[in-house]
Amino acid sequence: MNSDDVKTGIDKAPHRAILKALGLTKREMAQPLVGVVNSFNEIVPGHTHLRQVAAAVKAGVRMGGGTPLEFPVIAVCDGLAMGHEGMHFSLASREIIADSVELMARAHALDALVFITSCDKVVPGMLMAALRLDLPAIVVSGGPMLPGRFEGRRIDFITSYEGIGRVHSGEKDEEWLRGLEESACPTCGSCAGMFTANSMNCLTEVLGMALPGNGTIPAVYSERLILAKESGLAVMELWRRDIRPRDIVTETSIKNGLAADMALGCSTNTMLHLPAVAGEGGVSFRLRDVNAVSDGTPQICKLSPAAGGHFLVDVHEAGGISAVLARLLAGGLIDGEVMTVSGCTLAERVAGARVTDDSVIRPLERPYSPRGGLSVLFGNLAPEGAVIKVGALADPTMVFTGTAKVFDGEAAAAEAIRSGRTRPGDAVVIRYEGPKGGPGMREMLGPTATLAGMGLDESVALLTDGRFSGGSRGLSIGHISPEAALGGDIAFVADGDQIRIDLKERSLEWIAPEEEKTRRRAAFDPEKSLASARQLAGRTGYLGRYARLVQSADKGAALRPND
Repeated sequence: MNSDDVKTGIDKAPHRAILKALGLTKREMAQPLVGVVNSFNEIVPGHTHLRQVAAAVKAGVRMGGGTPLEFPVIAVCDGLAMGHEGMHFSLASREIIADSVELMARAHALDALVFITSCDKVVPGMLMAALRLDLPAIVVSGGPMLPGRFEGRRIDFITSYEGIGRVHSGEKDEEWLRGLEESACPTCGSCAGMFTANSMNCLTEVLGMALPGNGTIPAVYSERLILAKESGLAVMELWRRDIRPRDIVTETSIKNGLAADMALGCSTNTMLHLPAVAGEGGVSFRLRDVNAVSDGTPQICKLSPAAGGHFLVDVHEAGGISAVLARLLAGGLIDGEVMTVSGCTLAERVAGARVTDDSVIRPLERPYSPRGGLSVLFGNLAPEGAVIKVGALADPTMVFTGTAKVFDGEAAAAEAIRSGRTRPGDAVVIRYEGPKGGPGMREMLGPTATLAGMGLDESVALLTDGRFSGGSRGLSIGHISPEAALGGDIAFVADGDQIRIDLKERSLEWIAPEEEKTRRRAAFDPEKSLASARQLAGRTGYLGRYARLVQSADKGAALRPND
C-alpha cells in the first residue's frame, strides 16, 4: 500500500479533491506523502517547542522532494503525572501512541514517516509503530533540557524531588525548597539527566533509527533544528532506497542497544521498552540475556541521577553518542555492520567520532564499573526477573538483608517514608502496582527520591512489582515478576519477613519458613486481593481494557499479540 492508492487513477478523483481542499498542488500530490508525527502539546516541557522542530522537519522533507503531512499523537508528562492517579495512564499511553500512528498511516496510505518525539513513553510508542508499519521512517527528538543552577551547583528535576526528603528530614525548610524548584527546570526539553526520555532518545540513535545527535543535542540549541531538517531530507533518501525499520532494527542492533544501555547507565524503564519494540519487529528479546551483555560491557558514563554531576549536555560536548559508540566499537563490544537511517553502517557513521572529554566518557580500561549500569535479578521472589539500576549505586556489588515492611500500593508506602517510619535495614515492599494490578505499572519516583533526600537510599531497600523513574537511584528494585496480581510471591510477603539482595550474584530471595509460605499461597484469592489493594476504580474505560490485555513486565508490559 502507498499513496498512489489515494491519488492515482480516475477512480481516485474524489480523493484528489480532498487533497486539493488541503491546498496541495498537483506537484505536491505527485510526490511521496510523508506523515510527520508530532507529539507537541502545551502540557509537557519536553514537547512544548516541537512545532518549531516540526516546521524544520517539513522543510527538510520538501527539500528532499516529499510532501509532508503533519498529524498529532498524545504525550503524558511523567513528572506531572507522578504520585497521583495520573501515573496509572503513563505507561499505558505507549500502546495508544503506537495504535494511533498505525491508524493514521494505514488509513491515509502514507509513504513514509518522520516521528517527532521527546518524552518517556512517546519514544518507544513511536518506535513500536515504526516497526509494526515498516514504512521508511526516521525519529527526531526535541532534545534534552539544560541543567539548572542552585547554590553554586548544577541541578535538574530530580534534585527538586530529592529536596522533598531533605525538608521532611528537617535538614532544609520550605523556603529553601521553593528556591530549588524555581531553578530546577530552566528550559524546554526532556529532563536534563539520563532519565527514561533521554535514555530512549540515545538508544534510538544507537539502534540506527535516528541521526547522530538525536539523543544529546540540547533542545534550545540551533543544532536541533538543523538535525530536524536533515532528518526530513534523510527520510526521503530512505524512501528512495527502500530502507525500512525492520532492515535497521534487528537482533544485532538490539544487542548494540543493550550494550550502549549498559555503558551509559540508562533508565530501568529501557527493560520495558526494548522488549516491546523488539516484539513489534519480530525480534527475540529475553530478559535473561541482559546480564550477559552487562557482564561484557563496562559502564563508561555516569549521568544524573547517579552522583558525579554530569548531564546530557556534557555527553554532547564530549562527543555525543557517536563518540560512545566509537569507543565501544574499538573495544569490540558492538557490531558496526548494522544499517542506520544515515544510509550507511554504524561503523561508517561513527568513523570520525572521538571523545573530547575522558572525564565524561571514560576509556574502556578506566570505567566507573566493569559491569554495565543495569542488572536483572532472579530468585524465589522474582523467578521471571526484576531490574535495578546498579550504575546509580555507590557499591554495585553490595549484599543487603532487610526486614520487610509491606504496603499494598504506593500511597501508603510514600506516607510511611515521609513520616519517618522507615529505618536503615528496612526492605519496603510495594505491591499491586504491576502492569495488571496497578493497572498501568506506576512509576514511583516520590518514595525513591524522598529516601535519597533523607540519606537512606542505600540503607533502605525498596522493592516493587511496579516500576521506578529513570531518575530513581539507590537500592530500588522494580519490575518484580510475576506481579502480585498474578499470584507472584511478592503477594505473600508479610511484615517481618527477611529479604536478601545479592547484587554480585544478581539474586533476590524471600526468606520465610516454607510451611508458612505454603499456607499463605493456599489462602490467596486474586480478586479479593486486588479489590482490597486498589483504591482506584480504574478497571473500566481504557485502563480496564489495558489491564485485561497487558502482559507481565518481563515481556515489556506490552499488550498480548492477536491470537
